[in-house]
Amino acid sequence: MKSVAEIGHRIEVEVVERSFVLDTTFVLFFLAVELGRTVSVASLDSMLLGVALAGIAVGPYFFDDLEKPDFGTWLAGRGWLAAFGVGIGVVFNQLVGIVFPEMMRFAPMGLLIVSAIISCQVQFYRFLRVKQ
Repeated sequence: MKSVAEIGHRIEVEVVERSFVLDTTFVLFFLAVELGRTVSVASLDSMLLGVALAGIAVGPYFFDDLEKPDFGTWLAGRGWLAAFGVGIGVVFNQLVGIVFPEMMRFAPMGLLIVSAIISCQVQFYRFLRVKQ
């Protein structure tokens, strides 16, 4: 968001950037869907997905941001999103083969990979851009 203020002959441009970590929210959702899809199988994969889900849920709060909301409310919102994603994944796993074709079983992982690549590119851009 840009705002321009003219004071005499001097023009000041203030650029306010808001990073709502939207890109990591998509990664969190699709990771939760994948965890919900594989939750019926108690394995090391599910445990590692759960640890990664916890890291993605908590980690972006500590990114460098101009103004941070309250940690409890922020984590509660991310927790609800993760729980919703796990629920969607469980329902999706039940519907594969009945409503959806069998090849759609890996769609959540594909969407997770695409959203993670985009998130990684956005984070690298924010980290490496030249500050003026």
